[in-house]
Amino acid sequence: MTEREIVSRLREEYFDILPAARRAITKIETEIRYHTLEIHQRLKPHEQLLVRARIKECQSAIDSARRRGNRGKSEGKVFDPERSTDYSILSLPDLAGVRVLVFPDRRLGEVDKVLREHFSGWRSDPIMNSETGVVLAQKYDGKLDVDKDKISAEYQVVPMLLGLYWEVEHSARYKSVLKESEKMFELNTQVETALSNFEKGIADLLPDNSDLD
Repeated sequence: MTEREIVSRLREEYFDILPAARRAITKIETEIRYHTLEIHQRLKPHEQLLVRARIKECQSAIDSARRRGNRGKSEGKVFDPERSTDYSILSLPDLAGVRVLVFPDRRLGEVDKVLREHFSGWRSDPIMNSETGVVLAQKYDGKLDVDKDKISAEYQVVPMLLGLYWEVEHSARYKSVLKESEKMFELNTQVETALSNFEKGIADLLPDNSDLD
């Protein structure tokens, strides 16, 4: 199978399972909103809890399948025609994803606990700063039975400022030539550290009974 044929097969696979992925993401998002409703109702004027859902776009899913299939191999930027069966959209752990953005920092543990209890069988895979080893956000992945398909999905519980930064950083960095830039890696680490420190500082400085709006 040629590289072009592999890409065509993956594209066909993506659109075949897209309806099931949409139903899966709706299910996860609805359950997360329901189980965090009580917390949301107790938020103070300055506190926020946002739930954002997404399904990987087709090209992004194909690129992820290529990287995942080539993991541990010498060449990761092209498909290997001799290992065509190593590439699959269904193998992606984050085809459907929900990000729960929380502000301030002190609400993270509360939200994480509620969702862990509901999604008790999901695998924990924390997001860490690769340089400092500090946990930046909580991430969990699992599978949902939708019709005849098993759809892989993940949800994240993320400090809000960091999550909003990632939305910009991901496109600027991973969808451009900057992906391999050591300077960009260094700058990214600095920004993540600064935003994490800022959110923790806000949580420490504001009393629990603050009416800041």
